[in-house]
Amino acid sequence: MGNVTMKKVYYTLFFVLLSVYGLSYLLPAKDTQFHYSDAELRATALGRNMNSIPSEYSELLKLVDSEENRLSKAKIELGRELYFEKMLSGDKQVSCNTCHMLSKEPQDKERYLKALLTTPHAPKSDCRICHEKDESGTDRQAFALNSSDKPHPYLLNTLSTLNAALAKYQTWDAGIESIEDQVGHSLIDSFEMNISVQKLEKRLRADKNYALKFELAFKDDNETVSLSNVEKALGAYLRTLVTRSAYDEFLDGNDSAMSSKAKKGMANFINFGCKGCHTGITVGGQTIQKFPVRDYNSIIDITNSFNEVSRGREVGTLGLNIAMRHNFPFKNEGGFMGMNEEQLFRVPILRNVTKTSPYFHNGEIQNIREAVFIMAKHQLGMNLSNEQIDEIVEFLKALEGDIVEYEIPKEVRQ
Repeated sequence: MGNVTMKKVYYTLFFVLLSVYGLSYLLPAKDTQFHYSDAELRATALGRNMNSIPSEYSELLKLVDSEENRLSKAKIELGRELYFEKMLSGDKQVSCNTCHMLSKEPQDKERYLKALLTTPHAPKSDCRICHEKDESGTDRQAFALNSSDKPHPYLLNTLSTLNAALAKYQTWDAGIESIEDQVGHSLIDSFEMNISVQKLEKRLRADKNYALKFELAFKDDNETVSLSNVEKALGAYLRTLVTRSAYDEFLDGNDSAMSSKAKKGMANFINFGCKGCHTGITVGGQTIQKFPVRDYNSIIDITNSFNEVSRGREVGTLGLNIAMRHNFPFKNEGGFMGMNEEQLFRVPILRNVTKTSPYFHNGEIQNIREAVFIMAKHQLGMNLSNEQIDEIVEFLKALEGDIVEYEIPKEVRQ
């Protein structure tokens, strides 16, 4: 080989070594410490729109009530019943609760266990799907299975219904914004509930119990049983599925609600930049962001370069046929690429995130510590220490909450 050709090979090797071995140099550990008093930390959080979930129904209404779907006790109670109703699915085998679990029905647990053991393409699953009653609002599988145990076409991880009504976007690609529109989509989607509008309305009209409850909830409508009113009833119930946690208690003034380690994690969360995307009362769900934004995980394909060089051919502008691909930091099983195929995703809600493993759009990551590491590295360009990761995880645990049982008056608005 001539000197020029050898230089081309050296250039190639340099890029490979930089990609594989240079990350620890490029990403030094972040050792900045942030020191806040409780009052300062609280003020900093509130000043960045980190607000608490209301403990009173009248305050919740200010956040979730809308002109299009005024909340009422009758409508919410109907929606609660419909959430667990398998009549809403085409084959009467699944309900909203089957994939968005608020309580674990024995038949649903048996179904998931059977699927995990017998389905050729069964998803990885968190053991807690069967062994914990944690009101996660999701199925805790890597990706959803329909009533026939077929996987989602894109192998998408199921998003939680808890706090979803407070989010701006309802899907991974941010294609649906209102909770009512999401209900309607789920009902008629061939993979999800798979029921026609005609069959849905016919079934509900034929059921005297539901016919009466629709009359009470939608007494001013000419046609009380309709897809639109099913959407509104379920939407009304979903708007009350919000959770309060130690984090909320701290924001409301209780200094002892969170541990000192969780407070350090909260300070890290704010100052490292996590808060820039995981924003709002839901700590996420409000924006669309590129993932990943860092490209040092790119793959450099030099096989063809060496083949061409060995044949004495000139390749590429520098003599290098390097194929750069901006890949996910894990296997992108399912091939989902987000909005417009541009790796744009709804930022996940972090409330109850420690109850909704596995993580990311295809549920590829099981461990919350690994998820934090990936986000810091590939979104913020930071190599966090184990201590810092542990502190952030402790803060995320402080976001674990229970569904608020609001006292809802019979008539909220006329």
